[in-house]
Amino acid sequence: MEREKSDEEMSFPKKPDERILKESLFLKACRRERTDRAPLWLMRQAGRFMKFYRELRAKVSLRELCRRPDLSAEVTVEAVRRLGVDAAIIFSDLLLPVEPLGFRLEYTAGEGPRIHPPLRRASDLARLKNVDVEESLGYVAAAVRRARAALPSDVPLIGFSGAPFTLAAYLIEGGGSRDFVRTKSFMHEEPRAWHRLLRRLSRTAADLLNLQIRAGAQAVQVFDTWAGCLSPDHYRRFVLPHSRALFSRLDSSVPVIHFATNAGGFLEALLEAMPRENVRRPVIGLDWRVDIAQARRRLGRAAVMGNLDPAVLLSPRANIRREAEKVFASAGARPGYIFNLGHGVLPQTPEENVRYLVDVVKEISSGKRK
Repeated sequence: MEREKSDEEMSFPKKPDERILKESLFLKACRRERTDRAPLWLMRQAGRFMKFYRELRAKVSLRELCRRPDLSAEVTVEAVRRLGVDAAIIFSDLLLPVEPLGFRLEYTAGEGPRIHPPLRRASDLARLKNVDVEESLGYVAAAVRRARAALPSDVPLIGFSGAPFTLAAYLIEGGGSRDFVRTKSFMHEEPRAWHRLLRRLSRTAADLLNLQIRAGAQAVQVFDTWAGCLSPDHYRRFVLPHSRALFSRLDSSVPVIHFATNAGGFLEALLEAMPRENVRRPVIGLDWRVDIAQARRRLGRAAVMGNLDPAVLLSPRANIRREAEKVFASAGARPGYIFNLGHGVLPQTPEENVRYLVDVVKEISSGKRK
């Protein structure tokens, strides 16, 4: 494979027209302004369901793909070009801070990420390293710059990071989990160490998000993928203060999306973690377990994003249309709504079904019928 060119060697186009970007459907919806139709993008819109992506992964590992700005940017932009979505999200991995923190990260086929050695005792916190994101994760910023330069001016770019709780859960479990027993046990048995850990992860995540904003991201998303394993009380006691600290450190000039799965019991707490004085344009991402109409009543000042069940994309097209129409019926016509899935596109999803969904969503939300 050809050597990656440095930023200095690249001839980037001029910066996108900020006026055009500001009036994009996605950013207007984040500001809860009226749009001609609902904007849409899809979590994991660049991934294994795409033939282009599978062919690229046959040549390079996920590790290399994430660490090469030229390839990361290419995947980011190609997903927008092939699908016709209204926003891009940088191709990356929320576990990239793991190695700078002092752990070994391994991607195993069929088993997902593995972290060695996992953090299991309070004394293990001594292994945590201070993270200089410019030095250790600068390739993420380089990918953002390249993707931003290659995207059309009316397509905003979203940066992202894992939330403190989800990062902690990965470190403690050593990977994914169904019940998160080790994480919860650590949380209750070692509360002082738990809060020390989440304070560290909060700073690292905020630094990474601000790095992406400085590089050209127009919005950022915080993924608290595993927060739904907690009770509302435990979320408020053990997680909310650290998520709030993360959001308090962010550049206040861009919209911020806060997404957690299975969090219908504490949606208000997700918004409470986003202080008004710092997060001026909050967006709450909803999974398919939440009724959008009820969520909008509960959340008030926030825009909302979601929430088609990704499994629907495995069904016939007639059903995809019906289910998309139900999502819009729940979302209503009030400004401040962004269409998305309730989680990422499943790897086995037919690529043509994803393109069909994009077309259907544009048709339904614009009020036009072919």
